[in-house]
Amino acid sequence: MGSFFLDLLSFDHETAVYEKDPMRMRFTYNCRRFTTLEEIEDFRPELVINAVTVKYTISAYNEVLPYLPADCIISDIASVKTGLKEFYEQSGRRYVSTHPMFGPTFANLQQLSEENAIIISEGDYMGRIFFKDLYSKLGLNIYEYNFDEHDRTVAYSLSIPFVSTFVFAAVMKHQDAPGTTFKRHMKIAKGVLSEDDYLLQEILFNPYTGGQVEQIRSELKELLDIIDSKDAESMKAYLTKIRNNVKRDIDTIK
Repeated sequence: MGSFFLDLLSFDHETAVYEKDPMRMRFTYNCRRFTTLEEIEDFRPELVINAVTVKYTISAYNEVLPYLPADCIISDIASVKTGLKEFYEQSGRRYVSTHPMFGPTFANLQQLSEENAIIISEGDYMGRIFFKDLYSKLGLNIYEYNFDEHDRTVAYSLSIPFVSTFVFAAVMKHQDAPGTTFKRHMKIAKGVLSEDDYLLQEILFNPYTGGQVEQIRSELKELLDIIDSKDAESMKAYLTKIRNNVKRDIDTIK
């Protein structure tokens, strides 16, 4: 995602990328490439986008903050905001926090009109305006939440599909002739499990995730009871319920 933002911004802004490993900058272009903190200091950025792995978000900030101008806006695009609100408040810096609700694993980065982005309302006004304008140009659906609302949303929108995928992967076995549905689930599982372990951990350790997983367990128990009893009427009612859930979600998206 760091490369995505660099490419996106480099045609309208003077941009630079800081990376300790020069080999990881081989395919960056139309920007300046920094490998030392002193180069950042000389560049004097007006905005810094922290795009490191979520495990290192705060430590990366601590490393570069002494080299930034006092009025530089610091920003993150982390999908997990744990500890960031407290960090920003203690830093005394202007900040903006956003969450593009898509990534290179599944999203078509050339067509984002069906994707979403969250802008945290507890941040610098001009920083929020900058990202709102940027996300609008991409055609993204933009939502403003505070940090707590964001964490609740992530617990619902990420932990439920992640846990469901984990369960699928845990019980699956090799299929010589898999059906279409199985292959689609397998593709999702491979995509989710290619994510950074720490990211998956932090999403599942979100304080609001436990309640969402408990709902999955309750639904599985209800479904298992119906299967064990071979209750056709209850199964019909259950399918009607979940179809209505899916229909409401589709109607909301439209």
